[in-house]
Amino acid sequence: MNQETLSPSPVSPRRYYPLVELVAARVREFYREPEAIFWVYGFPILMTVALGLAFANKPITQIDVVIATGPGDSEAERLLKAHDDPRFQVRILPADKARERLRTGKTELVLVPDATGSGFTFLYDPARAESMMARFAVHEVLQGPPRVPTHDEHMTERGSRYIDFLIPGLLGLSLMGGGMWGVGFVTVDMRIRMLLKRLLATPMKKRDFLLGLMLSRLLFMIPEVLLILLFAWLAFGVEVRGSVAALALIIVLGAFTFAGIGLLVASRAKTIETVSGLMNLVMLPMWLLSGIFFSSERFPEFLQPLIKVLPLTPLIDALRATMLEGTPLFALWPQLLVLALYGVVSFAIALKIFRWQ
Repeated sequence: MNQETLSPSPVSPRRYYPLVELVAARVREFYREPEAIFWVYGFPILMTVALGLAFANKPITQIDVVIATGPGDSEAERLLKAHDDPRFQVRILPADKARERLRTGKTELVLVPDATGSGFTFLYDPARAESMMARFAVHEVLQGPPRVPTHDEHMTERGSRYIDFLIPGLLGLSLMGGGMWGVGFVTVDMRIRMLLKRLLATPMKKRDFLLGLMLSRLLFMIPEVLLILLFAWLAFGVEVRGSVAALALIIVLGAFTFAGIGLLVASRAKTIETVSGLMNLVMLPMWLLSGIFFSSERFPEFLQPLIKVLPLTPLIDALRATMLEGTPLFALWPQLLVLALYGVVSFAIALKIFRWQ
């Protein structure tokens, strides 16, 4: 037998494709990061669920109309309800309360009866798309028969625009993000760099260290908040109707509250990935439910008790009440009590379970 025939054939080496290997390595790395998976797949679903709950029972075609008390208010209510149109949610309120609901974003349109009761004035904010839609929908109904005379009045004075509604929400968002990230992230970063371990060898008390972190964050928040308020005033004419001192106290209390929550979240976390995931988990419900960009009243009734106890909700409610309505501080004691409880309890628990390393 030929020797050549008996010798084994050389095995071809496995071909190496750098591009394929690099892509496969990145895919494996991605799926080993729970935080990345959540933000890519989970967060869009949660956002869809939250906005679906906010608008599913109040879709874009459903219109909240408030009729100011006056001659012909019952007739206007009868005309809108006579069509049996499910789009309209109609209620009659005193004129000041009707304007208040429009100013705070809780209704789209106010229908003001004329002195004679024969016609109506549409009061709405032309900068809000839902207000424009409500105006045209109600106008179509009132054109009869019988045809009802109507007039337009734009609510554009300071304090009644969407930007006035939005700025307190952005202030609350800034206080939450600054307190959580500015305290929680810094604490874990110091733990990773072994700075906390070095501080453990000093005679400093844990209480002093944690209070120092919180108070330093409060100092950093002052220029940040002032910058937002100053820019809103210069660029958009946003004003504070209530006491500036009351607004300052609410801001300090809000900063204290979220600094305490940030400390609690970071008290045991040992990696940036862990603290980032925990903070996003804590903040996500407040981003979606607490009424930063639109009124939290849009969510279903069964969610309202949960929304009211989220710490960002009373903070934004207190900021809006002070800035938009001029509500005195003593009338905001329920919101302030919730914020204070969150801050004190969070700090007390963080003080108890905090680890230096």
